[in-house]
Amino acid sequence: MSDKHMKRLAKAKTSLILSHPFIGSIALNMPMILDDTIPTACTNGKEVRYSPAFLDELTDEQVTFLVAHECFHPMLEHMYRMKGRQALRWNKAADYVINQLLHDEKIGRFIEGGCLDKNLYDAGKGTSEGIYALLPEEDGNGPGGSGAPGGTGADLREADGSPAEQAQELAEWRVKIAQAAQAAKMMGKLSANMQRFVDQILTPKVRWQDVLQRFMQRAKTSTRSWARPNRRFISQGLYLPSVSGEALGEIVVAVDCSGSIGAKEIAEFAAEITAIHQDTQPAALHIIYFDNKVCHYDKYSPDDEPVIKPHGGGGTAFSPVFKYVADNNIQPVACVFLTDLVCSDFGPAPDYPVLWVSTHWSKAPWGEVVMM
Repeated sequence: MSDKHMKRLAKAKTSLILSHPFIGSIALNMPMILDDTIPTACTNGKEVRYSPAFLDELTDEQVTFLVAHECFHPMLEHMYRMKGRQALRWNKAADYVINQLLHDEKIGRFIEGGCLDKNLYDAGKGTSEGIYALLPEEDGNGPGGSGAPGGTGADLREADGSPAEQAQELAEWRVKIAQAAQAAKMMGKLSANMQRFVDQILTPKVRWQDVLQRFMQRAKTSTRSWARPNRRFISQGLYLPSVSGEALGEIVVAVDCSGSIGAKEIAEFAAEITAIHQDTQPAALHIIYFDNKVCHYDKYSPDDEPVIKPHGGGGTAFSPVFKYVADNNIQPVACVFLTDLVCSDFGPAPDYPVLWVSTHWSKAPWGEVVMM
């Protein structure tokens, strides 16, 4: 029984080597283990486990698809990028990316019941993070999953080990990818699509979502409590609060609703505001909609669900936002502008950090700019 399944997996690897040597050389060096305790297949980036019962349900072309699918998870660093996200939701987002890539490259045959949706793929800009933001929340967060074919269950395991160990694993994977790409290129079998894929991995651009996340982390402040005095200063006759942990204070998100901002940009802004609220849980989320004036204001607590509706449509001015914050005694630890930066009215810099997430221009007189 085991020999039969291992032979089918070996046959799939051979098929990949002959027809798609780039992914085939990766698969060739990926350890395979049969495991009848899992519903389909899974990987942690170091090995791939396959369910014999699931393999019995598949054609040879579908097995080839499955082998390639599991290899793409570590190639795309999915287990390293999970970072506490909902496991099944992240797994599905990752599967939508991989399956679209395999479908476009005509690698094997797609397994019905899996995650494949070109419209969703495009809406998420072909990234797992983008698609994750568009998917509904999952009821379950653990490793059990639905076990549906094609990787809609838990076929992805979050990376373990220390940050240094994970960084080493990532470096090793990039070397493997570079070597596999070079070998396929010399054979004349590296498609333009795969070349772009390799370039994105080996020379990644700064993702604006990552910059936004780091910006939010920097804005975190220590939560201080007077219930327990800080022992370090008692001997000096000073009664100071102790630090009880890190928390994110109040955040202002300013949404550009001027005439140059379209529905597509508003949808992207809405996804990121939801991500900010869910991932960082600020003490209060202040959303200010503006064009050349403040058009609308909403405030959300950590337990609220933000509802993003544009208000405005005129010209653009940034200074009214800062005036509104000051006039209404809002005291943010940071402010994020979602805008095209097509404006000359910035006003003076406030005394809190500002991040400009821009869809168009990349220059601002002050603050940090990241391109969307």
